[in-house]
Amino acid sequence: MKHKMNRKYKLGVFALLVLAGIAIVTIATVYFHAHPVAVLSPAGPVAHKERGLIIMTLLLSLIVVVPVFGLLVLFAWKYRASNTKARYTPDWDRNRLAEIVWWLVPSLLILVISVITWNSSHQLDPYKRLDGNAKELIVQVVALDWKWLFIYPEQHIASVNFVQFPSDMPVDFEITADAPMNSFWIPRLGGQIYAMPGMSTQLHLMASTNDSFKGSSANISGTGFASMKFAAKSSSQADFDKWVQSARQSSAMLDTATYNELAKPSSNNPAFYYAWAQDGLYNNVIMKYMSPDAGMNMQPMNASAP
Repeated sequence: MKHKMNRKYKLGVFALLVLAGIAIVTIATVYFHAHPVAVLSPAGPVAHKERGLIIMTLLLSLIVVVPVFGLLVLFAWKYRASNTKARYTPDWDRNRLAEIVWWLVPSLLILVISVITWNSSHQLDPYKRLDGNAKELIVQVVALDWKWLFIYPEQHIASVNFVQFPSDMPVDFEITADAPMNSFWIPRLGGQIYAMPGMSTQLHLMASTNDSFKGSSANISGTGFASMKFAAKSSSQADFDKWVQSARQSSAMLDTATYNELAKPSSNNPAFYYAWAQDGLYNNVIMKYMSPDAGMNMQPMNASAP
C-alpha cells in the first residue's frame, strides 16, 4: 500500500512539473511574440547574418548542453538512495570510451565554432563596406554626456538623438566620443561598436526596409546613461531628401561655440536639428585630444562620475 502511495505521489509531482514547463513555455512564447527581441528581429543584412550566427552557436552548444543535463537527471534518478538495484561501478573514472567521448565531442565542437568565428569575424567586420544599390551615406557620430550628435558632412546638417537614412543604402557611421567611452548600437541593424575620445571607429550598416528603430548606448557612462537613447529611421530616398530639407529650415547653426554648449552634460534631450554644421567639426572633436591647438579652442570634457 505504501509503495502504491509513493508511486502516485511521484507521478503527481512529475505531472505538475510537466504542466509547469508547458505553462512557462506558453507564457514565454506569448510574451516574446508581443515583445520581440531586437537582435532576433533583424531589419538589415548585417543583423540577419548576426542572428544566424547566434542561432548556429546556440544549436552547436546544445550538442553538449542537452546530453549533460539529460545525464544529470538520469544519474540523479537512477542512483538515488532508494534504488537499491542500481549497480555500483566505481572504476568508470578510468573508462577509455567514456574519456574519449567527453573529450573528443567538446574538442570537435570548439574546432567547428573556431572556424565559424574566424569566417564570421571577417564577413561581419564593422569596417568592411557593404554592397548596396546606392552611394554610401556618411554619418559622423559623437557620443556626448548623455546624448548623441549626428553630423551629415555631405548634407551639411546635424541632429541630436535622431538619425535618418534611406533604406537599401549603405551607411558609414564614423564614431567618436567627447565624453567617457561609450558604445553605439542599433540592435535591429547590427552589433555595437565603441565610441572613444581621441579615436574614430567605423560601423557599416544598412536597412532593408522602411522602418523605425531604437538606438542606445551599450556602455555605462554615468548618471544619464539610462536615458542616452536615440531614434533611427530608414525611409525612401524621397522622404530622406524631404527630411534633409526640413532640417535645413531650423534656425540653429552648429559651430564651435554652439557645440561647446551642446557638449555640456544633460539628459533626456529631445530630437533637435541644426540647419548647418561647421565643416571639419568631427575632426576637431577628435584632434582636441591630440593637440591643445588643433581643436579650435574646444575644451575636452571631464569624465562624468557614474
